[in-house]
Amino acid sequence: MHTVVLGAGVAGVATAWYLAAQGRQVTVIDRQPLPAAETSYANAGMVAPGHSYTWASPRAPGILWRSLRDDSQALRLKLNPDPRMWTWLWKFMQNCTAERSRLNTSRKLVLCRYSQELLQQLTAAQDLQYERISRGALYLYRDDASFARGKSNMQILADGGMQLDLLDGDGVVAQEPALADARPHIAGAIYCPSDESGDARMFTRALTERCRAAGVNFMMDASLQRIEADASRIRAVHTDRGAIAADDYVLALGSYSPIAARPLGYRLPIYPVKGYSVTFPTDTRHRPPSLAGVDENNLVAWARFGDRLRFTATAEFSGYDTRHAPADFGPMLRVARQLFPDGADYEKPDFWAGLRPMTPEGTPILGKSRHDNLYLNTGHGHMGWTMACGTAQIVTDIMNGRPPAIDITGMTLR
Repeated sequence: MHTVVLGAGVAGVATAWYLAAQGRQVTVIDRQPLPAAETSYANAGMVAPGHSYTWASPRAPGILWRSLRDDSQALRLKLNPDPRMWTWLWKFMQNCTAERSRLNTSRKLVLCRYSQELLQQLTAAQDLQYERISRGALYLYRDDASFARGKSNMQILADGGMQLDLLDGDGVVAQEPALADARPHIAGAIYCPSDESGDARMFTRALTERCRAAGVNFMMDASLQRIEADASRIRAVHTDRGAIAADDYVLALGSYSPIAARPLGYRLPIYPVKGYSVTFPTDTRHRPPSLAGVDENNLVAWARFGDRLRFTATAEFSGYDTRHAPADFGPMLRVARQLFPDGADYEKPDFWAGLRPMTPEGTPILGKSRHDNLYLNTGHGHMGWTMACGTAQIVTDIMNGRPPAIDITGMTLR
């Protein structure tokens, strides 16, 4: 049985691994020269079931509206004539009720916890090295009002089985001494001891080597030109390096999945949401944090990878544009310097921007399509690193005729 996986990001490579473990012949096709060269390249690096909240919340419409005149907002809307963006936003707004937000968050949490368990098993079994830190994560708040909202919101995760500890300002510094200089700006934090961090790009490329050793073929630098299909089956995928025919196919192209699927008659509710990251070097002169975390008031995340410290922020609705300029990182850098004034060499930034493949609900689209031999593993949004192993195993189970280990209601094409 030969399977073609379209996409060599963290989700696609994980899918290839689990399929190969079931004895399948697998070919992975990607337009980039190396795996994890797009969304998985420089993301936040957090494996964070303790932050499984959906973006579609009652507060989101107000943030988007304010972003039209204030570009410091965490969610930023750039006006453009793309009808697909407006269609997606309409569906997103329909999910911004308290009831829908709670339901979608609950579904995300189940998937994220399941996926983290598989990630830990795979890491141990294959001795994967990716600058992993598994000592928890901090979700900190700047004032009493936002801290109170955070405590209220966390109940949905606590109800789902997450251990979440409340820390006052002094408790935050005790947990993360690198935040000592920022103590006057911290009202408290929620600490999730089971959350982790690690470099998704390093993980993906390490797993790629394990896949190659298991016989997986990687066809890199191959641009997808079209998918050949009849009414019920995919017949081949055509690239600039030739056509590849297989028994079945997995679409794991992230933000580009809707583009690839549209000629087949699909209207996948996925839209790219641009995120920004900046990575700095650290050495013995610096005091970087040892735990990953999020400044909840500014929605700036941080994570340390060995001798690097990364900050990520912003969700910008601006289509497929990944261009960026140093000015785009100004608000993020102010937060970084305030929280960790000696955290890294801030004079040597490595800027990056990538596209998150978001669905209106915040949950991915998995499993069967309308074509008998086409399967979906896409739409992971801002938690693809957290969800990757879980969704890969789910899709593998479905392809092998087994029921998934968790309920995937709300995560299928239907």
